[in-house]
Amino acid sequence: MTMPDDQLAYNRKLIEEFRSDGGKSMEDRPLLLLTTVGRRSGKRRTSPMMYVRDGGQYLVIASNNGAAQDPEWYRNLRADRQVTVELPGEEFRARATPLEGDDYDRQWASIQEKYPFFTEHQQRANRTIPVVALIKID
Repeated sequence: MTMPDDQLAYNRKLIEEFRSDGGKSMEDRPLLLLTTVGRRSGKRRTSPMMYVRDGGQYLVIASNNGAAQDPEWYRNLRADRQVTVELPGEEFRARATPLEGDDYDRQWASIQEKYPFFTEHQQRANRTIPVVALIKID
C-alpha cells in the first residue's frame, strides 16, 4: 500500500467515509476507528486502522507503515490506556493493552501470516512493532 502525500487529509476522508458507509470503504481489510487522548494536548484524536479479531478482543498494529518511530496514536495510548473504539454500528470504551512475551510472539506471527505486508513493515521499521489488544470495558 502506497502512503498518500497528505496522511492527515487521507485519514479525515477515511473517517468520514467510515461513519457514512459503515466501514465498507476498505472491504479488503477490517477497519475500526480508535480515539485516544493526546498526551500533550489533551484533545481527542481519532485514527482509522485495520484490526484483527481475536475472540472478544480487537488487535491493532502500530506499524506506522514501517516507519522507524511508533505512530502518535500508540504514544497517546501508552500515556492513557482508556480509548474509544468505533466499529460499524457500534461504539464502546476499551482498555488498550500492548501485548508482550509469548502472547505477542504468537499474535504477531499469525498477523504476518495472514497479512504479509506487515513483514515488509517490520523489515523497514528496525524496531519491534507493537500489537495492542483493545478490550471492551463494560
